Amino acid sequence: MTIGEKKSSLVNEERLLHNFLELARLNGPSGQEQRIADYLVPRLEAMGFSIQFDEAHKQFDGECGNLVAYWEGTDPTVRPLFFSTHMDTVLPTEGLKPQIRDGIIYSDGTTILGADDRAALAAYLEAIQSIQEAGIPCGPIELILTVNEQRGLTGSRHMDYSLIKSKEGYVFDSSGDVGQIILQGPFSSKIYVELNGKSSHIGLNPEEGINAFLIAADVLKQLKLGKISEDTLANIGMIQGGELSSIIPGQVELVGEVRSFTEQGLYDQLHAMKETAEAVAREYGGHANVRFEKKYLGFHVKENTALGQNAVQAAQDMNISYYLTRTLGGADTNVLNENGLTCITLGNGFRNIHTFREHISVENLINTGIYTVSLIHSWYQSHKNQGAVSK
Repeated sequence: MTIGEKKSSLVNEERLLHNFLELARLNGPSGQEQRIADYLVPRLEAMGFSIQFDEAHKQFDGECGNLVAYWEGTDPTVRPLFFSTHMDTVLPTEGLKPQIRDGIIYSDGTTILGADDRAALAAYLEAIQSIQEAGIPCGPIELILTVNEQRGLTGSRHMDYSLIKSKEGYVFDSSGDVGQIILQGPFSSKIYVELNGKSSHIGLNPEEGINAFLIAADVLKQLKLGKISEDTLANIGMIQGGELSSIIPGQVELVGEVRSFTEQGLYDQLHAMKETAEAVAREYGGHANVRFEKKYLGFHVKENTALGQNAVQAAQDMNISYYLTRTLGGADTNVLNENGLTCITLGNGFRNIHTFREHISVENLINTGIYTVSLIHSWYQSHKNQGAVSK
């Protein structure tokens, strides 16, 4: 009998829903993930995982580090496979009152739901427990559970990668329905544009002032923002400046971000923005100081790799629609690939993330668990009998 034929019994749907709601109610915003770790550790140890924490949290005054858990499966000679997601939520879920209406899970509108990404956490736990209960053969499974992801992928950037044994894996962390397979993600950098005019008092010496706000307004009008091309996006998201209503502002800072599927596209857009800001500031008799700050590198995993083929095979095995795509959204996937691992992002179907309107369908939640089982099963089938893995 195939995975698809057994689809309805691959996971305990009621238990998965219960565990998701239990996890969602645990308040654990970025930097405060200890409560989530305390929930996960005994559950994972009961399933035979060895647990390690790194000290990434010391870089940002967090409560705990990234959690790395390893289970040898039923056949430790098979190449290990990892599943990753983050333990934090973007906002608190204290007092969460989840509601289910027409097969969709919501909060009551006073908090976020936290499906980003408690849905993946719950699905991973259920998938592994179901595999063990059903006696499904598998190779080693590793969980890489990061902290402080929502604040710029900070946990994964400070990860102790020496703790990780596996080299390939999946990250369920996208708003697409289960079956979305994201093979490419963007390069991203922040841009800081400091525009300098000249401060003066509006009542005493207004003629000496050069209003930096007017420079900024002209810069914003001349910058190309939004969708630059099919490969590149640019945004200015913050403006900071000014002292008093009676003072002509002499300085203002614009903070933005550029994302592109190509490193050259990122470079070209950043420098075009820099040149525009400098030229406009000169026209006003002021000057611009522009600097860039790397956020993360892009990744591109080919469809014909073991990971890509396994993602497709697992979707076919469970009889779900799938599609290969790319995204300009960032995830831990970017940083994990940048640090020598190979992984792709998969959709798990949450919607309206980072808002009180966040929701996820019960179907996507259940399918995330089933797809995780199918990925593990398919990986084992294609990698068994290939010899012992060197540790």
